[in-house]
Amino acid sequence: MRRLLLFGFLFVLIAPIAVAQIDERHLDVIDISGVLDNQAVSFLTESIHEAASRGAEAAVIQLDSRAVVADEADFGRLLELVASPPLPVIVWVGPAPAVAYGGAVDLLMAAPIGMAAPGTEVGYAEPAIVTAPDAAFSAEPEVVSDSVLTVENEIHGVVDSVSPAIRQLVVGLDGVEVSFAGGSRRVSTLINNAPDSQVEVSHIPVTFHKPGYWARFLRLAVTPEAAFLFLMAGLTVAAFEFYAIGPGIAAAVAAISLFLASYGLATLPLRWWAVAMAVLGWALLTASYQRSGVAAVTALGSILTLGGGLWFVDGAPQISMNPVVTAVIVGVIVLFYTVAMPTVARSRFSTRTIGRDHLIGSQGTALVDFEPDGEVEVHGARWKASAHRESRIRQGNPVRITEVDGLVLEVEPLPGRQ
Repeated sequence: MRRLLLFGFLFVLIAPIAVAQIDERHLDVIDISGVLDNQAVSFLTESIHEAASRGAEAAVIQLDSRAVVADEADFGRLLELVASPPLPVIVWVGPAPAVAYGGAVDLLMAAPIGMAAPGTEVGYAEPAIVTAPDAAFSAEPEVVSDSVLTVENEIHGVVDSVSPAIRQLVVGLDGVEVSFAGGSRRVSTLINNAPDSQVEVSHIPVTFHKPGYWARFLRLAVTPEAAFLFLMAGLTVAAFEFYAIGPGIAAAVAAISLFLASYGLATLPLRWWAVAMAVLGWALLTASYQRSGVAAVTALGSILTLGGGLWFVDGAPQISMNPVVTAVIVGVIVLFYTVAMPTVARSRFSTRTIGRDHLIGSQGTALVDFEPDGEVEVHGARWKASAHRESRIRQGNPVRITEVDGLVLEVEPLPGRQ
């Protein structure tokens, strides 16, 4: 009798533990979207190994990518891992309107099971890596090598089955035999919550994984429009900090923007002549602002910036600039130079703390040759200035302030010191 009681007591203790162990089964979803750079490739590689170490039933790579710009060797190792993984791996392109272009098609084909949601697009498989056009990893079917297919049903050699969402995918995986490096496994993804009934059935817990914050921060600039925006915004805010004598916040924003831009420039396939054109356009806009707005220079700078933006990247059809977004970015930059910067600078320099009237009669030094406009340094501050054309003020000449007109100082050369 005591043995029966002891057995019953142990059963009561052990049964919940056994149930808990059963409930520990889970499925990992590795969510990655956007251009696949080195950060994304590292994330996918580490996540697959971590899923295996956590004992996941399977790992699903939720994919939405237009191109691969990662290192050729690193991406090749990822493909080998996906083709022979330490646990069952499924690549799913979804949800709609997700796409798989370039090397993303190689990932889809390499997986033991490749799936996609209806309405997604698969194609433009060549080149696999836009920054290394000669890289080749597998022979893609001709139907997706240089064209795009909208997924509605299975695509032989590319998409093994179709599933509209993760929930349906998880339920549909139950009982499916999936091969991996250790052999094969019949995946079990359903839980019967009512042993005496077939009604209360649910799927095992699904854990979603995304890249870390640092990787996501860097990947802000791996789309061409974002890289162009960060480059132009960083340069423009730096100019604002210089001319408007900001408190330092603008300088920090400019530094962060240029840092992100540099990551994008180092990652994306660029036309460097177009980058130079955009920077030249920015320089002309800055020069026009410095000269109190010269319409012809502003127009030329705007055209050069827009042209550089439209031809910014060289990765079509996988990666290309959105012309509408590019035009909006350039338009905002031009408005900032022609409206925002003069307004803010005028407001700052017209405050009593900085003052203007006390400058009349002060002496300064010409920083450039006057034609008849230029710049002077007065009490350590840089000012726009204007003088009579006959004054012939040259760089380094001492000058006297005779009048203040908004942001512009009227100056004259000191007698006998030209």
